[in-house]
Amino acid sequence: MVNILSLITGLAGPSGFGSASTAEQVTEGVDASKLTAIITGGASGIGLETARVLALRNAHVIIAARNINAANEAKQQILDKIKSARIDVLKLDLCSIKSVKEFAAEFLSLDLPLNILINNAGIMFCPFKLSEDGIELQFATNHIGHFLLTNMLLDKMKQTAKTTGIEGRIVNLSSIAHLHTYPGGIRFDNINDEVGYSDKRAYGQSKLANVLHAIELSRRLKAEGANITVNSLHPGLIMTNLMRHSYFLMRFLNILTGLLLWKNVSQGAATTCYVALHPSLKGVTGKYYVDCNELEPHALAKDETLAKKLWDFSENLVNSASKLKEIN
Repeated sequence: MVNILSLITGLAGPSGFGSASTAEQVTEGVDASKLTAIITGGASGIGLETARVLALRNAHVIIAARNINAANEAKQQILDKIKSARIDVLKLDLCSIKSVKEFAAEFLSLDLPLNILINNAGIMFCPFKLSEDGIELQFATNHIGHFLLTNMLLDKMKQTAKTTGIEGRIVNLSSIAHLHTYPGGIRFDNINDEVGYSDKRAYGQSKLANVLHAIELSRRLKAEGANITVNSLHPGLIMTNLMRHSYFLMRFLNILTGLLLWKNVSQGAATTCYVALHPSLKGVTGKYYVDCNELEPHALAKDETLAKKLWDFSENLVNSASKLKEIN
């Protein structure tokens, strides 16, 4: 198990890797030439590093991003370093149900296989705001967008796994912040209410939802015998654009703790790349990882009843928001 000592020292855990390991190190020797991967938010930060390392290991990478110009710049940045990289860019705004549906339709029209889906993108600690679909913005972007995207691409992943015999992998980027959420975990009865809103707890709620989503989807796929694993992870503390709404707070914490708890981007992408590609995780599903090692999440994140309730709630939220859009 990972503990605070291994986090500070960088000592390797049971997997052979630790907080100091980089994305290149944890994927060394992996041949991903037969794999196609979608990475949401792959235009910057740890998403970009994940895209680069997967391309380095010869995977065909689809960068899904809201800012197409930034995504194309990221693509060129990777190509400048890896001439043989296979990179494509598609527009995706996760806080918009319409955009998620358009992205899925566009990707499926390309008739590509899909082996890996990395639900990486997110926003953090933003002031209260509703998405265009009337859903609290952090919950909409961090959870609902990825929930819908995953469901819309699931049949393609099942088909790919069946025809190729290669295990599919879905990776949800959560956060240790899932420990700090509202009482009971999810505000089902007032998810969109500004009353009682806390930017920190709303973020924790969305990150708890990422873990619960992975656990419930894992259970469902195991029940039907699908050759797809679903895991979630905490990438670590990294100073990226994700923290733009709390820059001064995070900068203060960064200075206060120095180099003890913070990672650079190559270290921050390590756990994602490990869970997505490492052969030791073949068949491993429904787990939560920190520093490339399995860790027990918060008790709420292991609550199967809560996970099932969240799944039904998310489906109903998407359906009702879609119907409202049609009416308007």
